[in-house]
Amino acid sequence: MAKPELMNFDEALEKYEPVIGLEVHVELSTKTKMFSPAPNPSGDEHDAAPNTQIGPVDLGLPGTLPVVNEQAVRYSIQLGLALGCSIAEESSFARKNYYYPDSPRNYQISQYDDPIAFDGEVEVELEDGTVFQVPIERAHMEDDAGKLTHMGSTGRIQGASSSLVDYNRAGVPLVEIVTKPIFGGEHRTPELAAAYVSTIRDIARSLGVSFARMERGNLRCDANVSLRPRGEEKLGTRTETKNINSFRSIERAVRYEIQRQAALLAKGESITQETRHWHEDTGRTSSGRPKSDADDYRYFPEPDLMPIRPSVELVEELRAALPEQPVLRRRRLREEWGFSGQVFQDIVNGGLLDAVDATVAAGASAAGARKWWLGELSRLANEQGVHPTALATPQQVAELEVLIADGTVNDKLARQVLEGVLAGEGSPREVVDARGLAVVSDDGALIAAIDEALAAQPDVLAKIQDGKVQAAGAVIGAVMKAMGGQADAKRVRELILERAQA
Repeated sequence: MAKPELMNFDEALEKYEPVIGLEVHVELSTKTKMFSPAPNPSGDEHDAAPNTQIGPVDLGLPGTLPVVNEQAVRYSIQLGLALGCSIAEESSFARKNYYYPDSPRNYQISQYDDPIAFDGEVEVELEDGTVFQVPIERAHMEDDAGKLTHMGSTGRIQGASSSLVDYNRAGVPLVEIVTKPIFGGEHRTPELAAAYVSTIRDIARSLGVSFARMERGNLRCDANVSLRPRGEEKLGTRTETKNINSFRSIERAVRYEIQRQAALLAKGESITQETRHWHEDTGRTSSGRPKSDADDYRYFPEPDLMPIRPSVELVEELRAALPEQPVLRRRRLREEWGFSGQVFQDIVNGGLLDAVDATVAAGASAAGARKWWLGELSRLANEQGVHPTALATPQQVAELEVLIADGTVNDKLARQVLEGVLAGEGSPREVVDARGLAVVSDDGALIAAIDEALAAQPDVLAKIQDGKVQAAGAVIGAVMKAMGGQADAKRVRELILERAQA
């Protein structure tokens, strides 16, 4: 297949205005599926063998009837409220009819005319602090399809010799969040798309309604992209790139589509309304199938399910329990901790915001918490191929930092303490006691070590007395070495200067 022609990104934006729409599918972390009592396999604990987490309703067997998962409805309302949406007094389910091997019923139970939540807005903050307001069209409930694995050299449907289907995911509860057309992103449109999906992930996690892990498919994004010539009102023809599974890929896919569509339009060619597939290895999209309109799915009311009518009391109870919005929390913490934008972003990018926050809450300084999580713990975690939070708890890090702050240990000794903690030898305080790692601050022991160091360097004392105070560093180093790094360096310096003045 010939490589598509691409227009330079900046040139494309001179000629055309990019308009995007994003559809984010959030798997809900309920114990059971949307319409059946089968286990929900969306969590880490469900790495089950294929086709073992299913039931008759999921497979659409004759005579089976769906029953709505109450917890999924509550989670959906919470998510809608967090998106700034209105909650429908009555919402209903519909059948979305299509045939595909991963849909055992040949239809999906979704919501069409009457979504559970509608008309919202989400504040999205980019890395440099620029804020966009993204309008939400709707958030509706539905169940997921199964998963196809294409067999062949590429692992893709193109050129596959066969496909295997796993129905474990069939019936998993989903909320699909659909934006209205997003204007005004201009050259930052790809970045805005990725930041929006990241914001949805953070909201879902803060609510506790989803694991929201893109690499596991808990959260998936379909990106609609269209271009219109500058100055025109009519929207261009859109493409929909399906199931993008990382923030970086979202940004790259949107940028690619802008460049690809611009090149076609500049040559006088038309854009085909279609779904497209993103290929991480080549950084390109490829054609999928013509994009279906709503009429093609032959929606009709689901005859086996009653409408959902949440009480005002329930909605207000869930609204009152909403946590602080992630974007507002980040803004507050950045201000409270006094970090620069880049330093704070390093914490966010490392997935360590919660860990640092909990460490500060446990008694550490913000600077100390950041130092350990982004420093030694991240280094060790990288060596072991795990996340830093798999090695230590915020309480352990806070206790270690407090030991430094009160002078019990210094930074060098603290690394030995951490080593013992990670080896399972106990809390930081217990490791200090067991290994005898406390800093020596007894004047008698320090003076003896200082005298020995001065005897070995007889000219140093005279230099200090002549005003060359920096010469004390050689003595301090010798004392620290002699005492295995356990001397109180600050007190050693004070005692040396006192000797010089005597």
